[in-house]
Amino acid sequence: MAIWLKKAVSGDVRKEDDRKVRDAVEAILADIEQRGDEAVRAFSIRFDGWDRPDYRLSDSEIDQCIDSLDRQAIQDIEFAQKQVRNFAEEQRGAIRDIEVETVPGVVLGHKNIPVDAAGCYVPGGKYPLLASAHMSVITAKVAGVGRVVTCAPPFEGKPAPAIVAAQAMAGADEIYALGGVQAIGAMALGTQAIGSVNMLVGPGNAFVAEAKRQLYGRVGIDLFAGPTETMVIADETVDGEMCATDLLGQAEHGPDSPAIFITDSEKLARDTLSEVERLLEILPTRNIACQAWDRYGEVIVCEDHADMLRVADHYANEHVQVMTSDDEYFLRNMRNYGALFIGPRTNVAYGDKVIGTNHTLPTRKAARYTGGLWVGKFLKTCTYQKVLTDEASALMGEYCSRLCALEGFAGHGEQANVRVRRYGGRNIPYAGAAEPRGA
Repeated sequence: MAIWLKKAVSGDVRKEDDRKVRDAVEAILADIEQRGDEAVRAFSIRFDGWDRPDYRLSDSEIDQCIDSLDRQAIQDIEFAQKQVRNFAEEQRGAIRDIEVETVPGVVLGHKNIPVDAAGCYVPGGKYPLLASAHMSVITAKVAGVGRVVTCAPPFEGKPAPAIVAAQAMAGADEIYALGGVQAIGAMALGTQAIGSVNMLVGPGNAFVAEAKRQLYGRVGIDLFAGPTETMVIADETVDGEMCATDLLGQAEHGPDSPAIFITDSEKLARDTLSEVERLLEILPTRNIACQAWDRYGEVIVCEDHADMLRVADHYANEHVQVMTSDDEYFLRNMRNYGALFIGPRTNVAYGDKVIGTNHTLPTRKAARYTGGLWVGKFLKTCTYQKVLTDEASALMGEYCSRLCALEGFAGHGEQANVRVRRYGGRNIPYAGAAEPRGA
């Protein structure tokens, strides 16, 4: 049986926080829908202290941002984007259109059609998270999306040069210096200045995630990618410093970022707790990481690997770092996670920034029913059918006629019957059902 040495705040506290976020987002989106650009500008000034005549960056502004970075920074961005693009292209190659003759004269198929326009949100209020540009824009472009719009908030009172460079180098068609719910609302609903998109993707804080949730249906979304979550599963093959480092590496994202430690060793659990406290004294981002750890940090001691697996699958966490004597056991058997990071030589930061897998991943237990962002999210798998012979049309029509009669759908049945009459030469009474051949 699992034992909790440290628990997160109660579910009631989280529900109250969620309610406040939900109400605030609903009001903002309603205002944007009614007033368009005027509301977007008002919220940008209110939340980001950011105003300008046009939030879309000009080509000269984009060039200035790129030119402001040193050559090493550009090369590092290029390297990361190459990894993301390579993996996305491999994923795209694994998706194929099909066409098959299922019955003589009956051809069924499907095509994978990219959405026309996607809106990619790049978080950047606390930190200039340029990696989100690679993950969303490149993946959309590899999928074949024709128009890719991207928004990122200002950083320290101006567009973040590294984010803008990454957006442009990834191939974004429109780049806006706009953040938060106002950016999500503008892309989804459209304003006088910003054309609406068909799909929203990208991570964000609780307000951004809630805006995507409320807009789902009017536009498509990738998934519910809210505040970052991390989980470390470890045994005594690693030490407390490694575990604590990997927990705090994600806790620094925000004060509402859960960090969960699962182990089968009480000694390692207590060592990790001590290391967390030690590292929080020297971590430059400790003000944020400390809030996250205090409110949402958990330490769980399990009986064995099977018990660790059971608890981890229950949490269905976004990032899961596995460092045990049998890492492959978790890769084979774990079912609910956003992304796995197998062994001590890799870590969540590699996935976040450079290694090539996508870092936009499901949170808040959404990993029970979806994976993360990938090229397939931008594709609509659309089916089609062709009937090539009179005999095939009549055969399908006879079965369809009788099945429609079972359901009481006379109009549907007549769609079949008229073809049985014309292509099969049989006299089916109007709104009747085709008798089986030889009956």
